Amino acid sequence: MILLGIIILLFGLFMFYLRPQLSDKDQFEDSVLIRRKAPPFFLMFTKKISLVIAAMGIMFAMLPYMFFWAEPGYQYFLVYPTGQSDVVMSQGIKYRGFAKVVPWQKYIDVKVVDPGDEIKDIEGLMKPIPIRFIDQVTAEVKISGRFQLPTNENDFITLAIKYRTMDNLVQNTLIPTIREQTNNTGYMYAAQDYISGEAQSFRQTLDEQLKDGAYAVIKIEHRDTVFNDVQQSNTDRAIKEVRTSYTVEKVLLNGLPKRIPHELTENNIIVSQVIVDDVVLEPIFKQRLEAQRDESAKRQIEQQKVETAKAAQARIIAEGERDKAGERVTQEKEQVKQLIAIETKLKQERTNKQLAAIALETERLKAQQKKVSADAKAYENAKLVIAGLTPQERAEWQYKTSVGVAAELSKLTFPSTMIIGGEDSGGTPLESLIGAAMAKQLTADNAKFGN
Repeated sequence: MILLGIIILLFGLFMFYLRPQLSDKDQFEDSVLIRRKAPPFFLMFTKKISLVIAAMGIMFAMLPYMFFWAEPGYQYFLVYPTGQSDVVMSQGIKYRGFAKVVPWQKYIDVKVVDPGDEIKDIEGLMKPIPIRFIDQVTAEVKISGRFQLPTNENDFITLAIKYRTMDNLVQNTLIPTIREQTNNTGYMYAAQDYISGEAQSFRQTLDEQLKDGAYAVIKIEHRDTVFNDVQQSNTDRAIKEVRTSYTVEKVLLNGLPKRIPHELTENNIIVSQVIVDDVVLEPIFKQRLEAQRDESAKRQIEQQKVETAKAAQARIIAEGERDKAGERVTQEKEQVKQLIAIETKLKQERTNKQLAAIALETERLKAQQKKVSADAKAYENAKLVIAGLTPQERAEWQYKTSVGVAAELSKLTFPSTMIIGGEDSGGTPLESLIGAAMAKQLTADNAKFGN
């Protein structure tokens, strides 16, 4: 724009001074052509038009000093010829008024890059940051950060005057502050703790220290005495070992962590993003970790073997218990069968006994019934004897008796040879036999009636 204005200005001045030298028509002297008529294009630029063109050239040349284009993502620090300063935070065409314009990016990227990484649009290039953990293990930290300039106009004017250029801010404040706070964060952790799950806490602490200031901390030393037993052939002795460990605790002020301000907090620079890309530990510590990993793997394998052996032992015991339980069940089944058979036999015997008792009771009742009947008959006969028989009943009784005696005598078998007693016995042999039969009959009757 300035070059175009200068060209237009020079052209206007050139035409202003050239126009009087141009002729509107051909001039002759003694029929000889002295001056030829100027081309119509040059003749159209009169002095007035030439002055207007020159004024336009001046206006075009001065236009960039009066206005400027504010690009997106930038904010501008303006210093006027009078010494006053101003800030432009928005984008678009802005009035300049011959002020000096210093552009500043609103967001500044700072990143640790390796050879071959893309570095386009990265304002702050860093090398890996060396740190030392509290357990004296060294490492290199790769970090990425994005920072926003102050959004308050007064804060931004102070920052712009203090650092003059954005490159000065990046190289002399942002990068050194990031290195310092990364080292402070590493001092608060042990490498063993970092790889054991404190990586997220490490990142969070670094972010907090960059945003709100560094933590004031104190280092506490711990000494632990450990006695290790040593077995020898004759005596036992112990070796004393003193283990020293360190912890870092935050200093509290009114219950809150005490903060130490740094350049970012003092200049109100906003930390938009902090990312810890990687923490590369020293090779010796890596070898130690690999050894621990191998030992841990071996220990896990041995523990798995022990667990497998225990499982096998438990399986054998379980199988034995299962077999014993099966055998116990089988024996119990046999016992139950025998017990059932015995109980069945006992029940049968008990039933037979009950049946026999019932039968015995029945026979006893029958015998009692017979006895009662016989007693009643005997009683009746006795009463009849006491009362005396009528002649007709006596005749009937004698008749039945004689008939019965005759029937019994007919059944007797006498021997072919008989020895008869002496003469003093009295009576004949026939009479003796009849008397014996009657005595037998009377004995039977007495037994029948219970007399």
